[in-house]
Amino acid sequence: MPATTPPPSRGKRSPATRSAKPAAPARAPRRARGRPGPDAPDLRPRLLDSALACYAANGIAATSLRDIARHAEVTPALLHYYFGDRAQLLDAVVDERVLPATAPLRESLQRVDDDIAALVAAFVNGMAAVIARHPWLPPLWVREVVSEGGALRGLLTERVAPPIAQLMATRFAAAQQRGELNPDLDPRLLMVSLIGLTLFPAAGAPIWRRLFDADDLGVDDLRRHALALLDRGLELPDA
Repeated sequence: MPATTPPPSRGKRSPATRSAKPAAPARAPRRARGRPGPDAPDLRPRLLDSALACYAANGIAATSLRDIARHAEVTPALLHYYFGDRAQLLDAVVDERVLPATAPLRESLQRVDDDIAALVAAFVNGMAAVIARHPWLPPLWVREVVSEGGALRGLLTERVAPPIAQLMATRFAAAQQRGELNPDLDPRLLMVSLIGLTLFPAAGAPIWRRLFDADDLGVDDLRRHALALLDRGLELPDA
């Protein structure tokens, strides 16, 4: 029988004739939820300021991460990215906002010599400057330090107050021994009185401004009033 030529194979193509598939485009790595992009600005300062505003307005215990995120106009996931949880956010607020706010006052008091009038003026002027620069401090102080169960009471008694209060009380006591300060005054309560003439009026401003229709009075008016009261008292005529 004559030889026959086998029909062309209809099976697999040879590697030479097989067409190569186009490579799939490489995908950019997916960003984790809440993580800012590489070109995004650092939002940490803005988030700390929003946390402070919420703490001062509503109290620390009543403020959630969602509340702070809403105030800052970000997602709660972004707060988790920067701070982890509520406790770490509060620690950051204390270390990066509360403690630095009071540091200039402590430093100005340390620069004053034994002149008691100058020391008192430095405290009143320094506290007024702190309040003017950080208006969140008085309401936060009342909510979280003065009020029972406040979240920052331990912070005051352990980290903020001792360097200032002990310095002032010690100098007042020394001035009394030198005969330069009214012997009927208690050096410790004098420090309390100074707080009562500075932080308390600032914290209660919404009340007394409404009561006396005194929207025209600001922090500088409080400062001048406290200094005049401490310097000259009521100046009552002799009976």
